[in-house]
Order: sequence, then C-alpha cells, then structure tokens
Amino acid sequence: MNKGLLIALTGVLMGVQAGVAHAVNPDNGPGCGLGKLAWADYKTPKNIAPQVMMATTNGTFGSQTFGISFGTSGCTNEGKVMAGQQTNVFVAGAFESLSEDMARGGGEHLATLATLMGVPSEQQSTFFALAQQQYGALVGAGELSSVAVVKALQEAMKEQPVLAQASGIR
Repeated sequence: MNKGLLIALTGVLMGVQAGVAHAVNPDNGPGCGLGKLAWADYKTPKNIAPQVMMATTNGTFGSQTFGISFGTSGCTNEGKVMAGQQTNVFVAGAFESLSEDMARGGGEHLATLATLMGVPSEQQSTFFALAQQQYGALVGAGELSSVAVVKALQEAMKEQPVLAQASGIR
C-alpha cells in the first residue's frame, strides 16, 4: 500500500474518532474507558491531541464498550444492564438446584435469586411462596427453562404490589 495513502487514511480515522469523541462529550473527550484513564493527565482545555489519543485508545482496545457494559474504566451503567444478566446467568447456572428450591418453596438458591431480583429479606417468604406457585404452573405447562422461570417470576411479581414495589419491577 502506498505510504502516503496509509498516512492519509490514518489521519482520517483519527480525525473521525476525535470528532465522535468531541460530539459525545465536548468537555471531557470520549467520556470513559482505558483511553480516558491513560490520557487524562495530559488533557488541558482546548487541547485536542489527548482527546484524539483517548478515542484512539478506546477504539483500538474496545475498552469503552467493555467499560460501559461492566461499569469499569471510569464508565458507569448503574448496574442496569448487568443486573438483569446476573439473574439470567445465575438461573441458568444453578437451574437444577434452583428448581428443587422452587418446588419446595425455599432454600439457599431461591434466597440468592430473590436477592438478585431485588426482593428485600423481609419479603422473601412471600417471594418463596410465589416462586413455588410459579414452578408448579411452569412444570404443568411443560415450560421449565431458565428463561421461562425468570420471565414467569417477573410477571407474577408485577401482580404482587408488595414484591413489585420492593424489587422495583414495573
């Protein structure tokens, strides 16, 4: 490849990333990610070079996407994305033990699920009874899967004002 073309292409790509970073947050560059952490000491008002390096570092390593997803590298998501995923991962990973706990209406795995779903300890006995009821309905319908369990519990919690309010489910 022609050396001049390579230099021009690199300049255009860096300029595009800087433009995107500036459009995202004009005061602080790209906002968060490894680039923000690595180059923050070099940022001065009206100095675009550190902002370009922040955006380039984030783009090269994908750290901003990772940081936003997991709340690392100075990024925050307030747990909204991962909270739902933690519940799904837990149910899928502990499905057999959780199924047993749901069938009997209590147990360590069901208590953990209640906590992950935002149910306060004083409301967990209500949640356990609801989980046992939903488990019976799911087994009867032949829909026993981790996804079906989480969905059924969330829907049933919406119908229980105390649980819906306590856990923030709408």
